[in-house]
Amino acid sequence: MNEVKEALRNIEQNYKLFLQQQFTFIGALQRTRENAHDTIRPVASVGQVQSYMDHHCNNSTDRRILNMFLNICNDLSKLCHKLETVHSGNNVTNGILERCKLLLSHSNDLSTIRAKYPHDVVNHLSCDEAKNHYGGVVSLIPIVLDCMKEWVTHTEKLPRHVLYNTSGGSAISEKRARQDAPARAAISQTPPSVHPEAQTSTSNKDGVQAQGSMHVRKKNLNDTENHSGKLKGPWKPPGRHAF
Repeated sequence: MNEVKEALRNIEQNYKLFLQQQFTFIGALQRTRENAHDTIRPVASVGQVQSYMDHHCNNSTDRRILNMFLNICNDLSKLCHKLETVHSGNNVTNGILERCKLLLSHSNDLSTIRAKYPHDVVNHLSCDEAKNHYGGVVSLIPIVLDCMKEWVTHTEKLPRHVLYNTSGGSAISEKRARQDAPARAAISQTPPSVHPEAQTSTSNKDGVQAQGSMHVRKKNLNDTENHSGKLKGPWKPPGRHAF
């Protein structure tokens, strides 16, 4: 997003330089239209300006200012494509981008669009120029710039995870990673499983130990009983005894 804002600021700076030369731009259009014998119809598309510069421009000043206009339009078109890679899109932002791309299309008719307050580009034209010739073409760049600023405003209000990761990842992969995190945590908390053979071996070993303990207790008990049996009855001296 910071790259988008920086690119937008650079385009705005170039446009400010262009705006200071609007009279030069209008003069260049007027001369190239006369050279093309095309003074009746309005300048209604970017492609028309391109054609004037390529085929009907006779001096470097006119070529420079016409080329400046076309370069700004080209930079705006590139920025539109960049915005599509930064954000996955919703109804509002997609609608804004579609309008920008339509306005910047070389064949789109610009004759009916007009930049409104706070822009005053149309006010610097005569009534005839604004209505019949240049009102649309001078309004193109400020309108597109406003649309892109609106796109940035809407995008910054969206949750952060909706934005694409410009380093190569995407919002989808980030979302999937968060969804998989609980499952990974549950797996890490599950005790390690014991092989059935190991369980059987352990059980047998425990059984043998238990049997051994019972045998020892039984032997000790018998020894105790035998010993106590020998002690039964009164003591008699050795030798014969009458019954």
